[in-house]
Amino acid sequence: MKFRNQRLWMVLVTLVALVSIAANVVGPGPFNGGTYIEPSIQRDGDVQKGYDYLVNGDYLKSGLGYKYYLLLNGKDKQNYLGRQGKAANVGYTFNLVRSSNNQDIVVPNCLQCHGKVFDGKLVVGLGNTFLDFSKAPKKDARAIIGRRLMQLVTPGQYQASKTLIRSFSTIAPYLQTETRGVNAADRLAILLVAHRDPVTLQWSDKALLDIPSEVIPTDVPAWWLLKKKNAMFYNGFGRGDFGKFLMLSNLLTVKDSTEAAETFTHFGDVLAFLRSIEPPRYPLPVDQQLSAKGRGVFDNNCSKCHGTYGDLVTYPNLLIPANVIKTDSLLFKANFQNPQFIEWFNKSWYANGKYPARLQPFNGYIAPPLDGIWITAPYLHNGSVPTLESLLNSRERPRYWQRDFEHPVYDYKRVGWEYAVQNNGNDRKIYNTDKPGYSNAGHTFGDRLSAADRQAVIEYLKTL
Repeated sequence: MKFRNQRLWMVLVTLVALVSIAANVVGPGPFNGGTYIEPSIQRDGDVQKGYDYLVNGDYLKSGLGYKYYLLLNGKDKQNYLGRQGKAANVGYTFNLVRSSNNQDIVVPNCLQCHGKVFDGKLVVGLGNTFLDFSKAPKKDARAIIGRRLMQLVTPGQYQASKTLIRSFSTIAPYLQTETRGVNAADRLAILLVAHRDPVTLQWSDKALLDIPSEVIPTDVPAWWLLKKKNAMFYNGFGRGDFGKFLMLSNLLTVKDSTEAAETFTHFGDVLAFLRSIEPPRYPLPVDQQLSAKGRGVFDNNCSKCHGTYGDLVTYPNLLIPANVIKTDSLLFKANFQNPQFIEWFNKSWYANGKYPARLQPFNGYIAPPLDGIWITAPYLHNGSVPTLESLLNSRERPRYWQRDFEHPVYDYKRVGWEYAVQNNGNDRKIYNTDKPGYSNAGHTFGDRLSAADRQAVIEYLKTL
């Protein structure tokens, strides 16, 4: 947003600051190359109810029968969520709910992507960067036989499962990513809306929209950042009521817009819970003298986009154009190259009613808050940069690199998961930055710093 009248600009900045300080978030920021995102009115809610609905709620209405789940997975031994009764036997990435035909069913929940066990503790809201979308699904004879047996032996449970089976059977073959550890959430949304009427949300076995071929990789952002943001998603194109976006996984099983409307009543509470989450503290000692130096370097070089922390918390809420950020462009370009999905959403049930949402594309990405950045490796919107050290020094970014997903070790010095540099990218276990959508280019602002200043900034970032 640009103002030619300097006095008007100063008055507006002052007014916005006075209003925002009460919320401990200041905007718009001073970076002239960015576009300020205006805030949208969000619903209030009950934090405890939101948490309960998140980990026990039936926002998905179809799932695997409880007994079949136990047969396939066994009883969960950790019970990270401290659930009671039968639910205590179900892993934290699933909820135990009652189906409309009175069956105990196990359904995927939001923690599939937005929860991660780190150092033996479940961190709710931490993006799960260990999911594996890289394997192409195979027709499993046992699954087909099991489905047949369920249909014949326990028809009630089959009835409660078939909607989810239908959705996954339709979309699973088209979710494959080039490597493990990146997320296919954008692809999942595209596939689901392509099979839904925008107004009634009813399912169509035939795709109603043209589906692009590429599967665009993304990293999973931390939930605790949402409290500062005026828009959702990496390109900031999610505007209006956040609850409408948070409930999109409901499209896996939703019957119609009437059912969606009932689910939506709970997401003001869910949003309230997400806004209550705080990032975990860095667990090791921090060099306070070096961190203080790093804060000064950060405030002078990084705060215009990412905000300030500590005693005075600010967050500019800026969209940074592509010619400035220069990171991989496939994600934001897809919104313009495939406008049918933007049009679907903006005329759909989600864009209507008392609390509408809308999608507003932009040629670039939002500069995110950095709270808890130490635990959110790998970095950039596509997870292409393994450590904070290489994020701040683009010359150190590996072209081909591989994490150990079976026995991962966190590198607290370079800040990120330990990885091995590879000679080529001819394996889906290896992150290949040559692939479309997987580039590690851009965000080279740290290159201008000295090695000592970069190390000081890293030490400071550990404290956020």
